[in-house]
Amino acid sequence: MLRNTIKGLVRLRHSASMRWFSTMRFIQTQDTPNPDSLKFLPGIAVLEAGQTMDFPTVASAQCSPLAKLLFRIEGVRSVFFGGDFVTISKQEGAEWRVIKPEAFAVIMDFFASGLPVVKDAQPNTSTQINDEDDEIVQMIKELLDTRIRPTVQEDGGDIIFMGFEDGVVKLKMQGSCSSCPSSIVTLKNGVQNMLQFYIPDVVSVEQVTDEVDEITEKEFMRLEKQINQKDEKSD
Repeated sequence: MLRNTIKGLVRLRHSASMRWFSTMRFIQTQDTPNPDSLKFLPGIAVLEAGQTMDFPTVASAQCSPLAKLLFRIEGVRSVFFGGDFVTISKQEGAEWRVIKPEAFAVIMDFFASGLPVVKDAQPNTSTQINDEDDEIVQMIKELLDTRIRPTVQEDGGDIIFMGFEDGVVKLKMQGSCSSCPSSIVTLKNGVQNMLQFYIPDVVSVEQVTDEVDEITEKEFMRLEKQINQKDEKSD
């Protein structure tokens, strides 16, 4: 009986090891237009297809066990989830050669655990067409959802529709796009041109921020100032 028990434990351990190896084998990374953001592709679903979730701060990640673990890695500035990827954005000065191995380990161990990626959280539904939307807003949302968001998600980010007023489409960038140096160019040369081509009522596209973004930026600047002061003292 003892022999059978030992065999059972060996098989269980082997099975767990194979699951871990399988996850590890399929995790890949993909560059984004933002040098401070990197996509991690675990080879399995992270969220439902087409869904995204943004975690610009540690506080916003309380609904996600995976995001909270990733924020524990030194140098991680923000975390973003897509249907089949995790985008990690690093702080200025942090190095990917340090962050990547830890991120790999966290992601591998998490998906091997079988825990839910998020709990009681609502994904981005800003482009969902509602009954109260007028015809122009419906057209804008349709184009964003079918033609623009999939492309942006390929780059490790997403776009949230914030409103349409006096011909101006207000959008919020997420993930790798939120701090990308070329995000404004993308909005003006890509998104704005496409929306104007199909919807003449669109005069321009503007990037907007909310209170969470402002708090995040202030906190980041405070942290960066502390790091610079430490570097000056060490010199």
